[in-house]
Amino acid sequence: MGAQNDKTMDKLISLAKRRGFIFQSSEIYGGINSCYDYGPLGIELKKNIKELWWQSMVYERDDIEGVDASILMHPKVWEASGHVDGFTDPMVDCKQCKSRFREDQIDTQKPCPVCGTRDSFTEARQFNLMFKTYMGPVEDSGHIVFLRPETAQGIYVNFHNVREAARQKLPFGIAQIGKAFRNEITPGNYIFRTREFEQMEMQYFVKPGEDDEWFTYWKEQRFQWYDRLGLRREKLRFHGHAQDELAHYAKKAFDIEYEFPFGWHEIEGIHNRTDFDLGRHKEHSGKDLRYYDDQSKERFIPYIIETSIGTDRTLLTCLIDAYTEEEERVVLKLAPSIAPIKVAVFPLVKRDGMPEIAKNIAADLRGKYRVFYDEGGSIGRRYRRQDEAGTPYCLTVDTQTMEDQTVTVRERDSMEQERIKMDDLQAYLEDKLKF
Repeated sequence: MGAQNDKTMDKLISLAKRRGFIFQSSEIYGGINSCYDYGPLGIELKKNIKELWWQSMVYERDDIEGVDASILMHPKVWEASGHVDGFTDPMVDCKQCKSRFREDQIDTQKPCPVCGTRDSFTEARQFNLMFKTYMGPVEDSGHIVFLRPETAQGIYVNFHNVREAARQKLPFGIAQIGKAFRNEITPGNYIFRTREFEQMEMQYFVKPGEDDEWFTYWKEQRFQWYDRLGLRREKLRFHGHAQDELAHYAKKAFDIEYEFPFGWHEIEGIHNRTDFDLGRHKEHSGKDLRYYDDQSKERFIPYIIETSIGTDRTLLTCLIDAYTEEEERVVLKLAPSIAPIKVAVFPLVKRDGMPEIAKNIAADLRGKYRVFYDEGGSIGRRYRRQDEAGTPYCLTVDTQTMEDQTVTVRERDSMEQERIKMDDLQAYLEDKLKF
């Protein structure tokens, strides 16, 4: 990563802390590696991203249902999925400084990148990425449970429950947003790779033989979704997995990648998982997870088309894509639909009844939008604070308001201003801020 890109990330991380997007977890105790807390603006941005995803996946369709599965699941779930035996990375340690690295991300013939010692690496050994804990009062092997490393398995084990309760027929999908945990050896790049993270996953169940068609469909659908998120098209691309890159369960896989300051990296995966998952759970649980097709009168294990996206990584992508340095200001050009604060309301000065009118406008808009009222400092400084927060619209009550009941509406990206009647504000903002 070049010096300029380092600088961009440093500036973004500084802004994210200063404006209340993201804080280091347990900072007053020196922090904990690769864990982060979301502040007042960060939690709003995260919520809006999740709501936009849920809107597109569940509310706008009649063939996808939602679930919220437990984080703690029966240990046999992870045996069936292959995570107990196969969810491992080869790791090496530096004998000198004790730093740990993934073997595939370091040249062991070169000096240790941390301490510079040569020929100091241990032999590679397998490292399981799942966090373990114990359920119940006894800490022994019979009471081990895992923090889930992905949300997908909670969908698979509920396949029949959801299908029957929602009266769905193939093809249909199940969507879920939830926390997952991976004991990554080398987390990094801020919130790009963390040990605790949130996923937005949808598993679409289809008839074998129709899987290629649905894979192409979801590949296109998911790429288009990033237009709604407001990301620049030229920063996005597909990466198809070669045969030797495919996961053991996958027939076909594509990543949607974004060009970060530290290079092109995955933000979403679209996978054809075949009948691997339901087949494994059928085998390990002894339950019949086949689907009965009324028309063909046959039973079969459905194939699964998966779309998997990291919420935290998407949030970082949105911040990076929106971060803009202009001659006189820094601005986050977030899509209005996901901006943490939708509207800021200012009185031009703290007299002549302007604060009272501005506070009434803010009160009228609250409940529908996240609104920020500010009367501190010059109007220019107040605009700049909201530019850094990504607020798309600022409303200012001024002298003219007292004469004709209009306010100045300033648009964030262009900085253009127009007069809008106070009675028309709700309709104006509703049109501008819709998903």
